[in-house]
Amino acid sequence: MLRDWPLLPLAATVLLLVAPLPAGDVTASGKVTPADTASLLLVAVCAVRALRGETGRLSLLGALVLGVPAVGLAVATVTAGDPAAALPGFVRYLQVFVLVPGAVVLLVREARQFRLAVGCFVVLALVQGAVGVVQYATGTGASYQGEDIRAVGTFGPGDVMGMATVVAYGLIAATAVALAPGSGRRARRAAVAAAVLLVVPLVLSFSRGAWIATVVAGLVVMLLAGVRRALKVLVALTAAGVVLVGGFGVGSEMMAERLASITQVSSAPDQSVTDRYTMWAAASSMWRERPATGVGLKGFPANRDGHSSLGLSSGSDTAGAGRGYLRQPLLSPHNMYLLVLSEQGLVGLVALAGGWAVLLVAGIRRVLVRGAAPRTARDCGLIAVGLFVWQTTDFLYADIGGPSTVLTGVIIGLAAWWAVGTGTFGTGTFGTRAYGSGAAPAGPDATGRPGGPAVPAPAAVGRVPGAVAREGAAGR
Repeated sequence: MLRDWPLLPLAATVLLLVAPLPAGDVTASGKVTPADTASLLLVAVCAVRALRGETGRLSLLGALVLGVPAVGLAVATVTAGDPAAALPGFVRYLQVFVLVPGAVVLLVREARQFRLAVGCFVVLALVQGAVGVVQYATGTGASYQGEDIRAVGTFGPGDVMGMATVVAYGLIAATAVALAPGSGRRARRAAVAAAVLLVVPLVLSFSRGAWIATVVAGLVVMLLAGVRRALKVLVALTAAGVVLVGGFGVGSEMMAERLASITQVSSAPDQSVTDRYTMWAAASSMWRERPATGVGLKGFPANRDGHSSLGLSSGSDTAGAGRGYLRQPLLSPHNMYLLVLSEQGLVGLVALAGGWAVLLVAGIRRVLVRGAAPRTARDCGLIAVGLFVWQTTDFLYADIGGPSTVLTGVIIGLAAWWAVGTGTFGTGTFGTRAYGSGAAPAGPDATGRPGGPAVPAPAAVGRVPGAVAREGAAGR
């Protein structure tokens, strides 16, 4: 376990989000959270170990996917109306979309370490979910329709998406483990139990965007795992939902109203829906004004009123969960793609979203291609793809902001580790680069014992991004 110490900052980045933050102490206000500090330590540890040659290596594709966004961010900062005001945004984007993902890819060397990182997500989800359920049961949550019942965990009413996000991460990860063909019986049972438990706080979060993203990601994971396994887990989760919502009446009436509001975009929409579509229109208007580079990082709030209709309210009301009433200003369009388009233009959107598309396609292809990874590591692929599908779907209804934002960087890093990384599964090397000219590193022999003779580098290596050779590779 001593060899895993470089991952301690990664575990801390996730698990420190269990602790509550003082009122107003959120990243959106410019303050650094303990999780952010841990992520910076993660990057520092990675840099030191990289200089000493003790980390993995990025493939060319991985370097492009993670490095090109930095160019788009620099362009958006330099071309902003006020580059000094845009600089904090540059640092934040660089942290979340470049540095933290890169550190995760380089420091996570084995599938076992990947699972340790994902385990931290599940622990965080269970703790935050338990707090959220207690908030609903005792009426100590965030205010929702005049009652303090909305489950928000320790994130408070100012970040109502925080708990829903981390609970959804845990739910998708647990579902993937339950469906993976290589998972052991104990791991599968524990994963099913965790997934069923996490359904409750996700429902009680009353977060429409998190619900939609979870359904989409769950369906993708089930389809990739196989119909037969998918049906079993789907039946278990559906039964849990019926018992909890139908049998015990857990948020049934309010959940029904919340679900109905998803389709009410033109006929009697609530104010939150009106505000969201108004800000989407404002973001589109900003992009049309400066299509190439946008209005600059952190430029949306300053340009919002000049591009918004009178239907936009001044802010959203927040209260409950131990905090008083606060009118929270609307400073983003609540759509990551439109936020990037409005502030960074086409240059930034292509750099960021283009890289995400590459990771998604490469990750799914790697799950589907037979021989691209050992069967025992397929849970890693399902987890990585599932979490990344959730994140990219949720970006249609949300953007970065709040303490949980740092987890976005970890999710992208885990997805890149699977799709274009050059780590190991503990028994065989994978990546977009070949083993080298001549022979592969010494690995297990035909009997599975370590230290076997070197195997000639197979010609199949490199045909599929992130894939091992189908024949002759160590660890088959």
